[in-house]
Amino acid sequence: MSAVDLIEATSDVGCFVQVSATLKRTAIKVSKICNDLRLLSSGPQTGLGELRLPARQAGSSIMPGKVNPVIPECVNQIAFAIIGNDVTVTVAAEAGQLQLNAFEPVIAHKFLEGIDWMVRGLDSLRTLCVDDIEANRDHLAAMTDSSVGVVTALTPHIGYATATIIARRALAGEGTVRELVLRGGQLTAQQLDDVLMVENLTGNTSW
Repeated sequence: MSAVDLIEATSDVGCFVQVSATLKRTAIKVSKICNDLRLLSSGPQTGLGELRLPARQAGSSIMPGKVNPVIPECVNQIAFAIIGNDVTVTVAAEAGQLQLNAFEPVIAHKFLEGIDWMVRGLDSLRTLCVDDIEANRDHLAAMTDSSVGVVTALTPHIGYATATIIARRALAGEGTVRELVLRGGQLTAQQLDDVLMVENLTGNTSW
């Protein structure tokens, strides 16, 4: 058997391997997005709490009032299964001999199963989660106001050395950056408002 014959004999399962790998790659990316949603919505008090996910259950089984990210968690599990299916497709494709692969049934089954799960998972993620996500604006505003990182925006106006001192004092709990700058008289309240506007800090004008 020539090299050309070998390539032709394995081309059928080869396309399954390639498409299955693409499906797995998609599942990994979607699962990563779900991980981010779970982290950004963590709380209600000790987590990041930057996003509010729609409540799809009565609450946590162990913590009354807590909204669990059940839809992202569901899609995570779909991604785990698709990754496992890709391993099955890969091993089954490799196990063929010459022009025969007796394992095409499991290849087709796991491949089609993964596509079906991914389609339904993405649809659920969009309709039951993403469409109704809200930014926790009050919490985000409070975090911005108390952030020591905003001192970076003040450096061109008060100098690096002064900004460093203010940052250290803020971290020591002596006050917020804004309070310390006003107390020290480096900038006026209006100047601080102009420099520390969220739109200026983030480059986002949609607030």
